[in-house]
Amino acid sequence: MKQWRKMLRIIFGRTTFLVVSLIFQIIVLLSCFRLLSEYFTYVYGGFVILSAAVVIFIINRQQAPDYKLAWIVPVLVFPVFGALFYLFMELQPGTKRIADRLRDIIKETQIYLQQDASVEERLQKESQRIGSLARYMNCYGGYPVYENTYAEYFPSGEELFPVLKEKLRNAKDFIFLEYFIIERGKMWNEILEILEEKAKNGVEVRVMYDGMCSLMLLPYHYPRKLEEKGIRCKMFSPVKPALSSYQNNRDHRKILVIDGHTAFTGGINLADEYINEKKRFGYWKDVALMLQGDGVKSFTMMFLQMWEITETKKEDYGFYLPPMSRFKNWLPEGSGFVMPYGDSPLDHETVGEHVYTDILYQAKRYVHIMTPYLILDNDMVTALTYAAKRGVETVIIMPHIPDKKYAYILARSYYKELLEAGVKIYEFTPGFVHAKIYVSDDEKAVVGTINMDYRSFYLHFECAAYLYKNHAVADVEKDFQNTLNQCEEITLEVWKKYPLLSRITGSVLRLFAPLM
Repeated sequence: MKQWRKMLRIIFGRTTFLVVSLIFQIIVLLSCFRLLSEYFTYVYGGFVILSAAVVIFIINRQQAPDYKLAWIVPVLVFPVFGALFYLFMELQPGTKRIADRLRDIIKETQIYLQQDASVEERLQKESQRIGSLARYMNCYGGYPVYENTYAEYFPSGEELFPVLKEKLRNAKDFIFLEYFIIERGKMWNEILEILEEKAKNGVEVRVMYDGMCSLMLLPYHYPRKLEEKGIRCKMFSPVKPALSSYQNNRDHRKILVIDGHTAFTGGINLADEYINEKKRFGYWKDVALMLQGDGVKSFTMMFLQMWEITETKKEDYGFYLPPMSRFKNWLPEGSGFVMPYGDSPLDHETVGEHVYTDILYQAKRYVHIMTPYLILDNDMVTALTYAAKRGVETVIIMPHIPDKKYAYILARSYYKELLEAGVKIYEFTPGFVHAKIYVSDDEKAVVGTINMDYRSFYLHFECAAYLYKNHAVADVEKDFQNTLNQCEEITLEVWKKYPLLSRITGSVLRLFAPLM
């Protein structure tokens, strides 16, 4: 049965789907060339001119150099297919419609995410550098920084799950869930049981999950099943049998909001491997963060903004943003500052990567990182190596058992230059690390959904929470050290023992890394 499931995952997986679509379109293209074979010289010459024009256009775009190079090479090597494929991906009306719609929604909802001037002033007094980051995030990311926000860190899905269920059972007004993956099993079935009961008792429940789930994990009409249970449900960007740049922008966020006062985020999806009820790649190491208080407002708005993209009826945003004074008798006391934020691939502002690089450039003593993937652009390589070269302890924990072999080989292609600069790399030997954390200098940390790869930085909708002088920062660092004790250090000597074919493959894959 397991082998059948594995085979079905391969057959219906994202990579297979895209490859088949691509092959089909190549066949169509080649058929057209065959029909025009007698005019080949003129047609080919025209495409060479088109390719040159496309390359000039790419060079002058405001994009990362690595991303430009990944397109320029296939356009020049395959002037016919490369140019047409680039134009096909760029001239997608669906993507533009979504971008325009989301921009209008964000503009309309700015009034609900205004920065409290007194909080900003107190943050500036604590640290002008962090104050500058908060100002950038508010102006270009659209999210403010908060005080009065309690944060609790969970170092595993097993520790998160009972707390998550308890908070759901206590919901009185509404529950919002937005997840990249939902899969039927112990975790989702128990959560769904609570959601059904809450919906019956008059609590508004909304569920949104990424359309990739429909390929293998859930039936295509699963939203209809939940609607029958009184739960409003939708897929974000349902996958269709056609290659489209819009379908490349997945909703990778993990957000759960309860009554506007409690929110969860992190790497944990709603599937059994995330609580280690199912073993896929050894022990699944993941983390989550719970916020309670003022900072929950940003996660509430992230959910509503994404939900409204396909809605025609206006939301009553104010209803879902209750004053925290309503809950002051039982809300735990927060400390320091908390800045929840989202990142969109459609606004061309890579706030997720900027927050990471800001931590690396500001660090004085250490930056400790956990990430499942390491597919880096030049800016991130520079930030990591510069931190190490100036004496900052820069440590990255990676999986030892990968979920995607090609991503693992590609990640290892970066090891040599990072190690030579003084970056320390460890692999988690019990299994797979899916956590995405940064922690630095005992005073700041990021917990969220943002991997260190091109998909998270440039192509996916993501979210995270930035903690500054919050008591939960110490818990993030403690978990990092506990995880480090279960890791094997990767040195240059170890790297040199990797198979030559694997290293060559990784080097070749780097050329196309921004497109993977």
